[in-house]
Amino acid sequence: MQRPVIRVQREDFDPGHESRLLTAGRHDIGAVVSFVGLCRDEAGALSALELEHYPGMAEAEMMRIADLAMSRFSLIGLTAIHRHGRIEAGEQIVLVIAAASHRQAAFDGANFVMDFLKTSAPFWKKEHGRDGTSGGWVEAKDADDSARDRWNGS
Repeated sequence: MQRPVIRVQREDFDPGHESRLLTAGRHDIGAVVSFVGLCRDEAGALSALELEHYPGMAEAEMMRIADLAMSRFSLIGLTAIHRHGRIEAGEQIVLVIAAASHRQAAFDGANFVMDFLKTSAPFWKKEHGRDGTSGGWVEAKDADDSARDRWNGS
């Protein structure tokens, strides 16, 4: 089994390039599902997010989540990239690519990884307003916890 590719980085990423790296030379993959999370502008009020992480621990937790997804959904390959630093509205924040023999496993694997990244990986977001103000750190949402918790029953 191929080890998941996990990266935390400041620079942007190319989803197409990452997908090609994951699938190159592979003939056992029947489905690839990718998710790209973007920084939204919150109806024009937000100019950027500042993302901080706990170095070392963030990568370890991402790998733990990726390993769980690989085994639980029989994934053939998985890439998860999370950016940190200042990310402007419209820019990419996170990439998850799940490869499997069949589409449902790829969809479920990607969804599982995102639900756990949102709640378990040590990343923090601070909002920067378009008016120049700096908002507070973004609080965890109950909806994110509920999305994660649904995997406990399946």
